[in-house]
Formats: sequence, structure tokens, C-alpha cells
Amino acid sequence: MTEREDTKQNTMIQNLRDAGCDEGQIHCFLQFLDDGRCWEALQLLEKHRQVLLERCHEEEYKIDCLDYLTYQMGQKKR
Repeated sequence: MTEREDTKQNTMIQNLRDAGCDEGQIHCFLQFLDDGRCWEALQLLEKHRQVLLERCHEEEYKIDCLDYLTYQMGQKKR
């Protein structure tokens, strides 16, 4: 592996970590790429994206609940 390829892979690994991928996911992703199985690598990323999006929606729901409670409490003060 050339220095440029090594740097590119390290950047990719850091990006995966920043996206919340664990070491197992990173290993699988890199293995898929090494094996030329780009479709599977993309599927792994899409699955992780869906998990993150679901978490986001769950947290958004919690915020909505707090906003509603705050609104209701504000109505009682009037």
C-alpha cells in the first residue's frame, strides 16, 4: 500500500469513527472493499445511517414531548 493509499484509508476509517461506526463495522466495511464487494459496503453504511436516523427521530419525539409539557404549563399560568 502506498503512502497516499494509506492516508486515504486512514481518512476513511476516521470518517467512519466520526459517523459512530464501531470497530466491527469498520472492519467489515474495509473487508468488503478489499474483496471488491462495494454493494455490501454501501449496504452497511445505509444500515448504519438508518439506525442513526431512527435515534434522531426518537430524540426529536422526546423534545416534542417536552415542548408540549412546557406549553401546557405555560397555559396554566394564564
